[in-house]
Amino acid sequence: MSGLALLIPVALGLGLAGLIAFFWAIRSRQFDDLDGAALRILNDDQGPIQPQPPAGEARDSSPEPD
Repeated sequence: MSGLALLIPVALGLGLAGLIAFFWAIRSRQFDDLDGAALRILNDDQGPIQPQPPAGEARDSSPEPD
């Protein structure tokens, strides 16, 4: 029974802390743009990626010595 005397106030305190955090998030406009982050990933900020030569080919364009 003495365990409940400790656990009930702790549970109420955590619930109150969660409720305060939720209202703070609403007041600081955290939930205004829900689709922005989802659509921002689709933006193509970079140009096309240049293809890389296969691993076995040489990358330099200098002529081979005779």
